[in-house]
Amino acid sequence: MTHTPPGPGDRPRGVRPPSRAHPGAASPPPRSRLFAGISTGSGILILAILAAVAFFLLLEALPAITSAPEAYADFTRGLNLGQYIGPLVFGTVLAALLALVVAVPLSVAIALFIAHYAPKRFAGPVAYVVDLLAAIPSVVYGLWGFFWLVPRVGPAMDWVSAKLGWIPLFANYSPPAKNISSAALVLAVMILPIITAVSREVFLQTPRLHIEASLALGATKWEVAQQAILPFGRSGVVSASMLGLGRALGETMAVLMILAPFAKGSEIYSWQLLASAQHQTIAANIAQQIREASGISVSVLIASGLALFAITLVVNMLARWIVSRRAAFSGAN
Repeated sequence: MTHTPPGPGDRPRGVRPPSRAHPGAASPPPRSRLFAGISTGSGILILAILAAVAFFLLLEALPAITSAPEAYADFTRGLNLGQYIGPLVFGTVLAALLALVVAVPLSVAIALFIAHYAPKRFAGPVAYVVDLLAAIPSVVYGLWGFFWLVPRVGPAMDWVSAKLGWIPLFANYSPPAKNISSAALVLAVMILPIITAVSREVFLQTPRLHIEASLALGATKWEVAQQAILPFGRSGVVSASMLGLGRALGETMAVLMILAPFAKGSEIYSWQLLASAQHQTIAANIAQQIREASGISVSVLIASGLALFAITLVVNMLARWIVSRRAAFSGAN
């Protein structure tokens, strides 16, 4: 048996190779520690701000929650706190959901067109215009809705109420069209650029091989979207829709300018989408009533703000849960 002498690259058994790491690798450099500290501090700060907002709302709303209804009966027109806030919550959610019903299909269609079907020379300007819509202040949307939209949708709503008034949803239209449907249309236009922009970026991430495989099987453009693009971007569309829903839930000025306030004694849960003075949202009601409120009336308004805070929190938690269920297929990931 021959013995081969060790070569230049060989080393004896049991001897570890020399470390090639930087001499200071045991402790991260100062820049890394600073970055880690800033990142951790930012995460803690956002949680602290969220907790502080929740604590402030709860603390300021506590007098209205613990007081007898007689203490604020003049402000709430004889209603207790639940009877006062309940219809506001209902109107807020109803307006936001109606806006989603209108905005989501349009946003997905526009995003598909820009991402995969529009010519490149045309897709860029269209995407720029859509993104620009998100920068328009809400008061401008309110002015547009008040002076342009309401007079033009009024005749259409009158015709719908005359022909389909036997359906409770479309009964009792009364001009002008300052109702929940008009407010929802304005909200739909406001949240459309947000949903479109996020959906477009998700659709652009669809793997090219998925699209080419669908085309190779003889699929049409619609079938490609149905088989490859939409399934891949479903979670992203859900996330975009929830972002739009959050914007719609908290919108104030546009809704305040369009929606007629509650008529006296009409603080009810109304499903009549074309009737005026039957709905109001939390944010618009706070903006309308805050100047006249004082003492415990302010606590009543803050209690309604606490309800809106809780709704927004639930919506975001629900969005995270939906997205996490399809995390493996999410274009946003």
